[in-house]
Amino acid sequence: MDIDRLLQRQIEKQIGKQKVIMLYGTRRIGKTTIIENIAAKYGTDVLLLQGEDMQVAELLQKRTIANYKKITSGKKIIIIDEAQAVPEIGKILKLMIDNVKGITVIVTGSSSFDLVYKTGEPLVGRNLVYQLYPVAQCELAKTENPLVTIGNLEQRLIYGSYPELWQMDTADEQQNYLKQLVNSYLLKDLLIFENVKGAEVLFKLLQMLAWQVGSQVSTVELGNSLQMNKKTVERYLDLLTKVFIIYPLSGYSGNLRKEVTKSKKWYFHDNGIRNALINNFSPLHARNDIGQLWEQYVMSERLKYNSYKGYHPQYFFWRTYDGQEIDLLEINDRQQIQAIECKWQKGKKKPPIAFAKAYPDADFAIVDQGNYLDWITD
Repeated sequence: MDIDRLLQRQIEKQIGKQKVIMLYGTRRIGKTTIIENIAAKYGTDVLLLQGEDMQVAELLQKRTIANYKKITSGKKIIIIDEAQAVPEIGKILKLMIDNVKGITVIVTGSSSFDLVYKTGEPLVGRNLVYQLYPVAQCELAKTENPLVTIGNLEQRLIYGSYPELWQMDTADEQQNYLKQLVNSYLLKDLLIFENVKGAEVLFKLLQMLAWQVGSQVSTVELGNSLQMNKKTVERYLDLLTKVFIIYPLSGYSGNLRKEVTKSKKWYFHDNGIRNALINNFSPLHARNDIGQLWEQYVMSERLKYNSYKGYHPQYFFWRTYDGQEIDLLEINDRQQIQAIECKWQKGKKKPPIAFAKAYPDADFAIVDQGNYLDWITD
């Protein structure tokens, strides 16, 4: 099944603007497919390089304008796949984009470490950054009618949306793929860093987060369970965020003293990865975590939808110490609040009393099976 990835269209609109286009996302998520499609479409105008190829890395290491003009001669689009594997890639990109006129450089990366955080020279004003997620429901709208989509909902709650799953015919194939993805690919980018104790510790940390999806997580408790200090746990959580496996929500507070703000909730970008970590691919009727699966699915799909539409609000959860709570707050640059509560079954459409009093102008909605497509597709 060919899936029309929305970011490919957005990237193509930027070609010709003398920019470095950065495309991020975990391994196996479809970055290479996008750049191969672009390379095929633009043909001889494209130079496609593999950053993990040692000869490519060596070729790019000669940091002179003359070298880069020679390499790019006759090309309008330079693509470097897995560019974070090239030492000092930031300095290379800056020199190339500043001095070779008439080119667009597209780079992909499985993590944001080297391209953003460890470049010796910043690319501010020279780059455009895009994040690719597992396949979004809004990307499937052209190939599925709503009836088919609803019929596939259980599949996506359990197995998630990594693009290669669409090529697999059996549940066993999908389960094995997701387990291998966790063990062989997603942790790979972290293990190259010093002071990371190993895959086993990272796996246990992710497992603990997987069990606590939708709940406030204490870094002290995580540290005690893993026999490491709070700062180390926080560093690992930051690393896992930067390789796009998990993302946090902080507590929101505007003007109530009793609002919880110090703790965070952690979510996975993909349900299938979460379920692989706890080794549970049981059907929905046999599970006791449907609420967690639904909350995480709605959150992630909403995040994808907003990102691909160019809308980037701040995200929070809201909770008081006496237990009143809302799953998700989206706050735009005018400080307008959209509050979303995720319910597998239809629920009451009234916000908590304390929230309604504190934020009377906020919009509030329940997202359930009956209306969820209104929130994650056009």
